[in-house]
Amino acid sequence: MNLFKQQKPAASPEAIQQLKTWTYEALGLSAEVPISISQLQCHEPGCPPIETVIAVMTQPTQTYKIHAAAADISHAAVVQALRGEDLHCC
Repeated sequence: MNLFKQQKPAASPEAIQQLKTWTYEALGLSAEVPISISQLQCHEPGCPPIETVIAVMTQPTQTYKIHAAAADISHAAVVQALRGEDLHCC
């Protein structure tokens, strides 16, 4: 197995932008606060195949995980994740 040639799951720019918009709205953030959205693939036992991580670049950085692909995440799932509720679906 070649660990250096793993494919990253691709998220559409539209899905990423929608997640950012919902995050800004839900947290009441100004546009100056950077938000990073990453869609990751996991190969560890018990780990979901794809998860999306929302990182709000405040001091300290706040991170939220949703166990789904970015395109499959609903507004309600974002709000739940930002509230600290553990999500395994959308």
